[in-house]
Amino acid sequence: MTRSRRSTAIRAAYLLAILVSADCAPRLASDGLVGAWRSRVQFSGGAFAAMKDLEFMYVFNAGGTLTESSNYDGAPPVPPAYGVWREVAPKQYEARYLFYITKAPARLEDITGGGGWMPAGHGVFTERIRLAADGRSFESTITYEAFDPAGKPAEGGGPATGHGVRIDF
Repeated sequence: MTRSRRSTAIRAAYLLAILVSADCAPRLASDGLVGAWRSRVQFSGGAFAAMKDLEFMYVFNAGGTLTESSNYDGAPPVPPAYGVWREVAPKQYEARYLFYITKAPARLEDITGGGGWMPAGHGVFTERIRLAADGRSFESTITYEAFDPAGKPAEGGGPATGHGVRIDF
């Protein structure tokens, strides 16, 4: 290999290494909503309005999906919420996530007989998020809609506000 070709090959390998390492680099706080967050949420109406210490924890994935869980997921037992999110303007996002609603067993025998907390519908949260300039916190407005097992609107929905902070080291 000539000196000129070897030099070109080395430059090409160096450039490829730079591109690959940049693509694989961890996302920073300034990269947007991607990452883990903890938010204090206060509903002003509906089934969740009585909860004064409600918190959501989220993971916003780079592909536009999210998972949300709350400090009340065990009361009554419900699984985490799953959904999607997108950027709608610089530092502004919209998220939509769903979870299953359960109902308490009517009798103790329902639990001991394997019935447990049965499905009672589902809930939908729609959240508008405004990320702070430093990417470390956000403010949000949330709308909660409840649906019965047949998918028809049910009572209990309401509006909320949230204040989230990034979880990191």
